[in-house]
Amino acid sequence: MTLIELVIAMAILAILAAMVIPLAEVTVTRTKELELRRALRTIRTAIDGYKEDYDKAVAEKKIFATVGESGYPEELEKLLEGNDWSGLYPFKKKYLRRIPGDPFDKDDNGWGLRAYSDDADSTVWGGEDVYDVYSQSEDIALDGTTYRDW
Repeated sequence: MTLIELVIAMAILAILAAMVIPLAEVTVTRTKELELRRALRTIRTAIDGYKEDYDKAVAEKKIFATVGESGYPEELEKLLEGNDWSGLYPFKKKYLRRIPGDPFDKDDNGWGLRAYSDDADSTVWGGEDVYDVYSQSEDIALDGTTYRDW
């Protein structure tokens, strides 16, 4: 090979590499977005399951509802510990094996929490219960929204 052929081949490879790198970055971001959607769906489904079992236990008079109690878990760890609902189940029903992590959480802030009495877009947790979770990331998604709005 001559020197000119070698330079041309290297230039073509550099151009191809320059085109592939942005595509790889988008693929990584898209994968993280899928993980975030899956984690949010998993936690929210577990919270809803906890609330359904609370309502069922109240309806079957296994437990008594108290004034001001929403039936949602007081903290996310309750989904890991489980509850037997005073005999509704013959075992402690657990709702999650582990709390999934936020793939966009760079500072280890964890999930943002909302209580039942909080506004739908609140960024301050009331502390009574866990009605919803959201990502605390300020990053912008590929669709132009912020991850905290998901």
